[in-house]
Amino acid sequence: MAVKRAPSKKPRPVEGRKPKKNPLFAAKIEYVDYKDINLLRTFISDRGKIRSRRVTGLTPQQQRQVAVAVKNAREMALLPFTSR
Repeated sequence: MAVKRAPSKKPRPVEGRKPKKNPLFAAKIEYVDYKDINLLRTFISDRGKIRSRRVTGLTPQQQRQVAVAVKNAREMALLPFTSR
């Protein structure tokens, strides 16, 4: 008697899908500064939330740098905490 197996949970690669471009590598930025408001605004949603790595295409280290820089900029009143 054959034993039935559960289907594999591996995600299939989607054809025609390109990997996300890293905006910091493209701009040749090594350090994310909290004073660079124009750069930080690209990583914040219209509601004032920090966008996820999955959306921005950053590396984990860069995402942490962006998060810290956004939080510092908010404390210095360069960026709003929320947008209404």
